[in-house]
Amino acid sequence: MKNFLKKRATKVTLGVIVGVLVLVGLFWPLPYYIETPGSGTNLKSFVTIKSHPDKRPGEYMIMTVQLARARPITYALAKVLPYHEIDTEKSVTGGQSGATYMRMENFYMQSAINEAKAVAVKAAGDKVTKDYLGIYVMEVQKNSKFKGELKVGDTITKVNGRHFESAFGFQNYIRKQKVGKQLAVTYERDGVKHTVTEPLIKLSSGQPGIGIILTDNVKIKTSPKVSVDPGQIGGPSGGLMMSLQIYTQLTNTNLRHGRKIAGTGTINPDGSVGEIGGIDKKIVAAKKAGATIFFAPYIKPTKAVLKLEEHHETNYQLAKKTAKKVAPNMKVVPVTSFKQAVRYLETHK
Repeated sequence: MKNFLKKRATKVTLGVIVGVLVLVGLFWPLPYYIETPGSGTNLKSFVTIKSHPDKRPGEYMIMTVQLARARPITYALAKVLPYHEIDTEKSVTGGQSGATYMRMENFYMQSAINEAKAVAVKAAGDKVTKDYLGIYVMEVQKNSKFKGELKVGDTITKVNGRHFESAFGFQNYIRKQKVGKQLAVTYERDGVKHTVTEPLIKLSSGQPGIGIILTDNVKIKTSPKVSVDPGQIGGPSGGLMMSLQIYTQLTNTNLRHGRKIAGTGTINPDGSVGEIGGIDKKIVAAKKAGATIFFAPYIKPTKAVLKLEEHHETNYQLAKKTAKKVAPNMKVVPVTSFKQAVRYLETHK
């Protein structure tokens, strides 16, 4: 009887240990993220333009990369599975909190939407106006006297009561001040304006400054009005494809000819297309979504460029190589601009 109870207790103990190990493997968070191929989403569901519905066959698809907190099991799997990449938490979030990182991603997406609207509406011959809101705070440096006052996501609208129409205007004004001089900064957070005064610091360039990493915050107004709802998707990489969707709706041109067209790339005010991360995973996602064409950002692969590139390959090189392995029938098209993408669709039916 004693032996039976002892064996049973041993089995129960082993079962508990195994159960705990399984739970740890499935749920214990690690300081890493796993990037995997995401999905392709039809942009028809994102864009609304009154009196300009999209009834043409085919799809423009925005491609995503899935990002998830690593667990012991998913970390181990990512070591052996193709197109699964392990990133450190700091490399993904930049050391910011989860909430701050999401605000950054949402801002990148809104900026991409604004630029896509401006490029597409202008190309369609309609009216576009830009309203410069101010400087968007991307990061507050540790040595900034404004740290604890300014936060990521704030928009600086004035310095010493002055508003400028570009980040250059703000920076040029501040450079003319002296290190240690008090600067009154007016900023907007969640629709409420605040003003804080602190001294300027000496930047690594030797010039006076606030001590922030910044970008422009611009509001775009178009006629007709274009509404874009990206849902939970963040980041800047959907700019090119959104501009194609908006342009197609406005002009009612049959550019897709029933095809599923995927792609990626940022869109700049001049219509040029910029590189993005994770393009190999987006090729895999495009294959799963049934795309037959994939637009990839193109830059000349010089030695200097390749030294800084992800996997030491340009977006186009990596996309082409990945497609050859997983989607040999999908055409990877290199593009440097919105106009080039439109021209390709006009001449390849």
